[in-house]
Amino acid sequence: MPRIPIAAGNWKMHFGPRQAEEFAHLLRTNLVTLVGVEVVIFPPFLSIPATQVAVQGSNISLGAQNCADQPGGAYTGEVSATMVAECCRWVILGHSERRGYYGETNAIVNRKIRQAILAGLRPIICVGERLEQREAKQTSIVIEDQINACLSEIANDEIERVVFAYEPIWAIGTGRAATSQDATDVIDLIRALVTLRFGTAAGEAIRILYGGSVTAQNIGEFILSPTIDGALVGGASLKPEFVDIARAIAEAKRP
Repeated sequence: MPRIPIAAGNWKMHFGPRQAEEFAHLLRTNLVTLVGVEVVIFPPFLSIPATQVAVQGSNISLGAQNCADQPGGAYTGEVSATMVAECCRWVILGHSERRGYYGETNAIVNRKIRQAILAGLRPIICVGERLEQREAKQTSIVIEDQINACLSEIANDEIERVVFAYEPIWAIGTGRAATSQDATDVIDLIRALVTLRFGTAAGEAIRILYGGSVTAQNIGEFILSPTIDGALVGGASLKPEFVDIARAIAEAKRP
């Protein structure tokens, strides 16, 4: 079965409820006839209910940017996976900003993966290397460590729910995107690691995205690679050009 590509928009800490609803309506209007790509948007927690109303009944799915690593309890300011699942189908876990700014380790990410899967969510699990690791030619070691740690919490019958996103940290918010070959090499490694643990069918079926300064101008370079299944988009997902990115992905992956 061909892998259905994904255009995922991470709004990060942008768009309160009013702005989120307005922009979601714009996306809905412009993507209503688009087929061949799964569009998912990730508003801030506070804006999820307004966005949910705006996209209800459309071809746009909704996700959260994070969830807690505990099922509930006295964790002020946290939002559990079961709470997220009442409004969303998706969740982003292990994003480089969570790892870098808030000290999330592989162990923390693993607990979040477990909670997300138990709640019935589809996690997009982010992995990637820092600039100094890349320059020291440690990319493969870093990615392998991250992937193996993440896979250790996933059972054979759960791997189909998972999506990975390769986000080279040195290319996020810098305007310095990796080349298509850079992305393909790492994504091929991720697919090989999944295959090693879960078998050929799982390795062929898992969807792996590229994320790192993706724009409407450079998405074509990445999406032509047969191993890249879409994009996790940051800054460009806050603009109407996200529509162009989603359309470009659908067109490039059309059978």
